[in-house]
Amino acid sequence: MHFGYWTPVYGGFLRNIGDEGMPATWDYIKRVSTLADRLGYHTTLVPELYLNDRKGIDAPSLEAWSLSTAILAVTERLRVMTAVRPGFHLPTVIAKTSATISDIGGAGAGDPGSRFALNLVAAWWAEEAKQYGGTFASHDDRYVQAREFVDVLKGLWSETPFDYSGSYYDVDGAILSPKPATAPVIFAGGESESGREAIAGFADAYVLHGGTVDEAREKVTDLNERRLRVTGAPFREFGMAAYVIVRDTEAEAQRELERITTVDAASPGYASFEEFRANSRLDVELSKREYSVGTRGLRPNLVGTPEQVAERIRNYQDAGITLLLIQSSPLDEELERIASDVFPLVERERALL
Repeated sequence: MHFGYWTPVYGGFLRNIGDEGMPATWDYIKRVSTLADRLGYHTTLVPELYLNDRKGIDAPSLEAWSLSTAILAVTERLRVMTAVRPGFHLPTVIAKTSATISDIGGAGAGDPGSRFALNLVAAWWAEEAKQYGGTFASHDDRYVQAREFVDVLKGLWSETPFDYSGSYYDVDGAILSPKPATAPVIFAGGESESGREAIAGFADAYVLHGGTVDEAREKVTDLNERRLRVTGAPFREFGMAAYVIVRDTEAEAQRELERITTVDAASPGYASFEEFRANSRLDVELSKREYSVGTRGLRPNLVGTPEQVAERIRNYQDAGITLLLIQSSPLDEELERIASDVFPLVERERALL
């Protein structure tokens, strides 16, 4: 199990709390990034959103690709996983951009792999696509587009010249030089039948929204079976989003949980929640309370004392999750708390095993 976290491009994670003390500025992101690098966090996921889906579309948010480049430039070990939506980019350009960013990041300490990874997102927000000129195909067609997008990325990273003919993209003798020394790992996530089947064919790793241990185990088993059937190899990694609250006592942790989930149905962030639910084919039903932090981060119930949270994390590790992508607020304070109070307990259990 590696520990990672979400970069708060939208000034926090909470739909019910306005000011979390996490401004959507490079100054704050730089502080969190260098802190996480020093504390030993493995990966940060940088969401790509041109509108703010947590605080409302009028609230400030930061752009993913320039932010990812800057994070890699000021850190030494941290891997940056940048989300990319095919409807907003040309795959040829992203292949070139990724090669340059991979060179900026280099390899992590003790890890020969690239410090840059991609999270392929089929997209769900029609309003954002309308405002920013992105394409927004039907649900299943978005996965067809995603598969072709990855075909072009991997082709350009490995072949010169590269040709491709598809429903969404045509490439005629394209040359990409220099190529990335190590091809970035491509993550993707999706819960529908068509989404899971497509991802098993084009992604290297799978990322889940938060779920129970049984839900996580089912997804890991199902996706590995699909990928083995399609490619002959299991997924390299399984990441999962989770909102973490660690306090000295369970009562303190529950009070914090109650504070952040007291639902204000008029909160601007819930408009995007309703659109997400409408444009996705989810395999579980969501409540506004559960989605107070987004990405079903409360569903894993990583809320309690360090001992309670560490035990639940080990259960997810046993279920096949290899990368925990943490959300917490305020992030700089909580990343320190989790690293000092939870990391040693999980590591101690590993040593005993």
